[in-house]
Amino acid sequence: MTAKDLLTLLKQNQLTLGACESLTGGLFASTICEVPGASEVFMGALVTYTAKEKVALAHVDPTLIEMKGVVSSDVAIAMASGAKEALGVDIAVSCTGNAGPSQEAGDAGVGTVFLGLAYKNIVYCAPLHLSGERNQIRKETVDLMLDFIGSLFAQIEFKNQ
Repeated sequence: MTAKDLLTLLKQNQLTLGACESLTGGLFASTICEVPGASEVFMGALVTYTAKEKVALAHVDPTLIEMKGVVSSDVAIAMASGAKEALGVDIAVSCTGNAGPSQEAGDAGVGTVFLGLAYKNIVYCAPLHLSGERNQIRKETVDLMLDFIGSLFAQIEFKNQ
């Protein structure tokens, strides 16, 4: 799904969107903001590149990070939920992962990515295993974030209540 198509769908359903990004470092927000009129539905993004910022900005429990690691489904879900609350949006999407080029001892492998999504009291997570160079992984993550949000419109009746 393109950013333009997603924004049109959100506008038609009177829903607002926010994001909490890690490995993409703001690329999702930048992609959304390339579309004229994005501000009608896109409220902003938290760039939480470090564990410290995930805690400070998205209010991810530091114990969760310590237990699960920053690259985990639980942290992706917590990031999405925290962004939804912090930004006051209807839908928040998040991503956390390792785009490489290296893997630290005990960390998730290069290409391991988790997407999170929060809508009302529902949360979703999509685990991904991507390959390629660092910036290819980052770009593919953004494309999959757009698809992830878009695919939920086919599964859930989104209504702004």
